[in-house]
Amino acid sequence: MPETIGFLKPRQAVLDRRREIIADLAELLPEGCLISDERGLKPFETDAFLAYRRLPLAVVLPETTDQVSAVLKYCSRYGIPVVPRGAGTSLSGGAIPQEDAIVVGLSKMSRILDVDLFNRTATVEAGVTNLNISEAVSAEGFFYAPDPSSQLACTIGGNIGMNSGGAHCLKYGVTTNNLLGVKMVLFDGTVIELGGKGLDAAGYDLLGLVCGSEGQLGIVTEATVRLIAKPEGARPVLFGFASSEAAGSCVADIIGSGIIPVAIEFMDRPAIEICEAFAHAGYPLDVEALLIVEVEGSEAEMEAMLRGIIEIARRHGVITVKESQSALEAALIWKGRKSAFGATGRVADYICMDGTVPLSQLSHVLRRTGEIVASYGLRVANVFHAGDGNMHPLILYNINDPKDAARAEAAGNDILKLCVDAGGCLTGEHGVGIEKRDLMRHQYSKNDLDQQMAVRAAFDPQWLLNPSKVFPLEGRPAA
Repeated sequence: MPETIGFLKPRQAVLDRRREIIADLAELLPEGCLISDERGLKPFETDAFLAYRRLPLAVVLPETTDQVSAVLKYCSRYGIPVVPRGAGTSLSGGAIPQEDAIVVGLSKMSRILDVDLFNRTATVEAGVTNLNISEAVSAEGFFYAPDPSSQLACTIGGNIGMNSGGAHCLKYGVTTNNLLGVKMVLFDGTVIELGGKGLDAAGYDLLGLVCGSEGQLGIVTEATVRLIAKPEGARPVLFGFASSEAAGSCVADIIGSGIIPVAIEFMDRPAIEICEAFAHAGYPLDVEALLIVEVEGSEAEMEAMLRGIIEIARRHGVITVKESQSALEAALIWKGRKSAFGATGRVADYICMDGTVPLSQLSHVLRRTGEIVASYGLRVANVFHAGDGNMHPLILYNINDPKDAARAEAAGNDILKLCVDAGGCLTGEHGVGIEKRDLMRHQYSKNDLDQQMAVRAAFDPQWLLNPSKVFPLEGRPAA
């Protein structure tokens, strides 16, 4: 892809000291926790936002908070940029390094430290995967609610950095609504603890500030999260519509009626065909749009909610209504949805947008999204969290064709501007990263950005934690 997104110029003084820096880091860490050869660094040059790549100076894989502290203290002393990294599943370029940066990967910090079912909390290291938390407490009848599509791989540290959501965030909220406390290392090596097992804490809500800060305020090494009791039952239902606009209007009316399902997911025809070919989930192929609506509770509760939802769907001309009849059918329905990004990758390269819009604007934004992508001569597959208006248009293109790639990026920018202009925002769960960094000016005034940057600088005055991300490069305060 053409270099339309800039990076900060590497610090030559850091590059000149590369051998010395690597030798010093080797002294700070156990054997096997430092990567410095080109072949070993290659997997860390990008994340799931594959359009941009940079080979880092080195990668460290600490095993403890004390080791993270030692590395950050060293980097702070010598002015070396640091890029925190979880599993590298970021879709916004949040973990792409620079040539003069040390990547701090937390994959070795993968222990579940404490499960407290009485207080319904779990304390885990930042490298624990999202799904492992639920698996660890499933036998006891509990789960961890936020469930990004990448939950099999993504880590709780990365989820905190991007304030990740998932299909079930409509009812249970995103990461910030399920996070109770963190242990975090500041850039000077200081270790702090925010929050805890309690539901509230005195003082400023620094925990809320950290969640979604994209690794620019510090590196989270441990987290205490909320556990939720499993519902008595859950049932997903497929609804097929003759148009995306009809499906979008149906979503708005479901929420407007006061019915809150646990999830409402949307797919248009291209996404349906891609996911069905991969998962064989039984999705209808004769419709233009599909909703997956899941309700939960007792049988009587689920039945009452479904009857109300089906009645609303009929008012919008629903063509197909298919209720899951078994746990296997339910699992297949969700397999198709959860596999959407990977299944699309089998068909074409893509850029995944992450704008969020008011539900009343869903139909309008869906229509305009199709028009925008078509105007660039490209195709789009829409699959997203419809219940909270979190759009995920997948713009299909050829990454090996520079002109095609440039068109895809331009189309994505236009879609994100559309979301903001419709009363929404640039990101619902993927974060800003480098992908949306230069669009921040479209959503925020100079005064807004200045205030946000002042907060960031209070934690990292040198601006060395995850540089090149979130804020436009021009207009930043001098480090």
